[in-house]
Amino acid sequence: MIELEHFLVTEDSALKKALANIEKNKHGIIFATNGKDEITGIATDGDIRRKLIQDGNVNQPVSECLNRDFKWAKEGSSRESLLKYLDHQIRVIPLLNEKMQLVDVVSRYHLPVQKEEKTYARARSPVRISFGGGGSDLTHFFSTDLGAVINTTISLYSHATLRKRADRRVIVHSKDLDETLDAVNIDEAVKGFGSFRLVQAILKTVQPDYGFELYLNSDFPLGSGLGGSAVVSAAILGCFNEFRQDKWDDYELAELAYQAERIYLGIAGGWQDQYATVFGGFNFIEFKMEQNVIHPLRINPSVLLELEESLIICDTGLGHDSGMIHDNQRKMMSQDKVKELVKKNVTLTYEIRNQLLRGRLMKFGELLNEAWKLKRQFSSRISNKQIDHIYKTALKNGASGGKLMGAGGGGFFLFHVSPFKKFGVIKSLETMGLQIRQFRFDQEGLKSWSQRDNNSVK
Repeated sequence: MIELEHFLVTEDSALKKALANIEKNKHGIIFATNGKDEITGIATDGDIRRKLIQDGNVNQPVSECLNRDFKWAKEGSSRESLLKYLDHQIRVIPLLNEKMQLVDVVSRYHLPVQKEEKTYARARSPVRISFGGGGSDLTHFFSTDLGAVINTTISLYSHATLRKRADRRVIVHSKDLDETLDAVNIDEAVKGFGSFRLVQAILKTVQPDYGFELYLNSDFPLGSGLGGSAVVSAAILGCFNEFRQDKWDDYELAELAYQAERIYLGIAGGWQDQYATVFGGFNFIEFKMEQNVIHPLRINPSVLLELEESLIICDTGLGHDSGMIHDNQRKMMSQDKVKELVKKNVTLTYEIRNQLLRGRLMKFGELLNEAWKLKRQFSSRISNKQIDHIYKTALKNGASGGKLMGAGGGGFFLFHVSPFKKFGVIKSLETMGLQIRQFRFDQEGLKSWSQRDNNSVK
């Protein structure tokens, strides 16, 4: 522990006093101050010894042997610059504040550890596009039968930024909702379920014991059918995870996101969205009551590139309530006919996986078509005249197959097209007023990180 008073003497202090302090500080140097506590010069034990050999007077002031052109560093100097001073044969470096007052001493034996600064957390999580198995990831289905889906994540994200506050206040800014939630503490923040009900459910799940400010925005519209609510949940959870010592693993993050949306909010739906956005990449996911298992698919890179170029996603502009559609599907699932359709969809999902792994993309497109024909029979709310018209137009102009994302009823359409017919399909969709969205496959899933916050809320 450095005791700064042992490094300091006033300019009019006797050499005897300076030597006594050098003996105490064990660094062979002393710093002299004026009446304002400003460092005005330094003297080493060698400087004082030479002065004593010359004059022999231990009571003369230390000002007689001060070096006033001395090396020093500013308070807050980087470790790199201090190391360079020490490597340049400078034994002791005084750290001075703006008033030239001593705040610390650096030497090869004492290089202060940098104080921890406040940090903020950031996270982004990708949406998923699904190719088959929809409906089989609902618990009431795989409680008695095997469920399986195949999906991948793409480069449309939800983004979250979180920083702690010095008080207990909770503030959530949502660009997507164009609203702000402002509460005096976490208990007030989770009262009632309004437009921020998903965030409130996450907060009830996480139960943070500190105040914070959270910023949210997404690259996709609400009701897209791309698993957006799970994606937002994952991004928020990723931020909170950055402030934990015992971090949640990927399975736990997906389960927490499911808990918030399905259990706390009571919104009907399956399990695949949460796993897809957290794990990322191409996955074949099997659902059983004992456990859900994610199987990452090792698809040839050239096949992935070709598939990426052969897929089109477009926004139908039709909003939908996935929870209501899933509720309807649950009722329909009690019918043996519908349950058999879902079983066929699961079998088809295994075939889609096999064709992808073998790089048979035209067959993959045809299987998408079969999967959509099966899915639209699950419930009368999955498709409608406008959706059917969009699909038929795409097929007429060259798409080999496709399907509506999510529960159905609206949102985004996915189509597979051969390379020589892609322009025709895009033109036909744009002529209908549909927006084509560019994307790339995402292989990373949920990513979170922290940064130093130089502008923290006080």
